[in-house]
Amino acid sequence: MTSQALNLQAPQTLDLLRTRRSGSAKTMTGPGPDRAQIQTLLACASRVPDHGKLAPWRFITFTGDARTRFGSVLADAIRKTDSSVTDERIAQERNRFLRAPVVIGVVSRVKTGIPIPEWEQVLSAGASCQTILIAAHAMGFVASWITEWYAYDANVHEALKLGEGERIAGFIYIGQPAEPLSDRPRPPLEAIVTEF
Repeated sequence: MTSQALNLQAPQTLDLLRTRRSGSAKTMTGPGPDRAQIQTLLACASRVPDHGKLAPWRFITFTGDARTRFGSVLADAIRKTDSSVTDERIAQERNRFLRAPVVIGVVSRVKTGIPIPEWEQVLSAGASCQTILIAAHAMGFVASWITEWYAYDANVHEALKLGEGERIAGFIYIGQPAEPLSDRPRPPLEAIVTEF
């Protein structure tokens, strides 16, 4: 691709980045991305910076009935964690992944005993999450990166078969906004930028 062609795409790409925002998982609806679109999202997510070519991340997709099956995992996990849990809370957990038509779990998998710092591997997994958000926005979907209690729960980790050195970087909920999105205030650049 020539530099002239790249320059023609730059304004569209910058507009895409400037307009990306998260949408509430609680107000998502369908349709979500289809199988081919999910594959595209994951292909994009695997192109992030990756010092040492470690692929220090992997993905778990939740679509269709898998969201209901995972809801049972969450309901069981909250029962084990909270002996005073209410029926209402159990129902909430059972339906949690039904909030969006598609959820993608991003698993950070750190390799130890190598020269690549753990921090860089974790950041790479975070970059995968952000890339999914941007790619979903480019496809016309709304997405939200969430790490609620279940991202840290040992029972959930066991059900997801997380291995040694693996943690949940986030669950990316993807769908359509059920109501118009409003942007949140962004920090003024002068409050977050200094010159050295």
